[in-house]
Amino acid sequence: MAKTSAGLLMYKINEDKQLHCFLVHPGGPYYVGKQWGTWGIPKGLVEEGEELIEAAQREFHEETGLIAVGPFHLLEHIRYSKGKVVHAWAFAGEWNREDGITSNSFEIEWPPKSGLRQEFPEIDEAKWMNMSEIPRHLHPAQWPLILRLHQILVKNGDIAPQNLPESI
Repeated sequence: MAKTSAGLLMYKINEDKQLHCFLVHPGGPYYVGKQWGTWGIPKGLVEEGEELIEAAQREFHEETGLIAVGPFHLLEHIRYSKGKVVHAWAFAGEWNREDGITSNSFEIEWPPKSGLRQEFPEIDEAKWMNMSEIPRHLHPAQWPLILRLHQILVKNGDIAPQNLPESI
């Protein structure tokens, strides 16, 4: 059975009406030094009986230490190639990089087959990215979420339309 996750995409629009998205980099030894195609929205597994939007807010807080405040724009959902489904919403928010983030952690055997267990942050970095940076950094499966947010904000007159690729 496919896993179900939920997440939030925080965004801001600068004075020039340019869209910036808050993206996070996964922590742990597998992602050290890997920047391209690894960043994404804060998200995680939905617990049994939990509402999707509540799971998205919980995961956002657990992975960043930040509190998400709506209104929330539904971005629909995406499906990863291995079947995992991610439901996502977007919201306008503020964050200052100097304030950093606070992420929960996970424990794994590292190095592999060493018998040693180490703890790593689930998210090790966060930053605002503009529309020219996002395609290089973002996990390709999440690009439709960015496109949907772009559509919503253009329709609302918040930003000017950009010619964006259908996929990355």
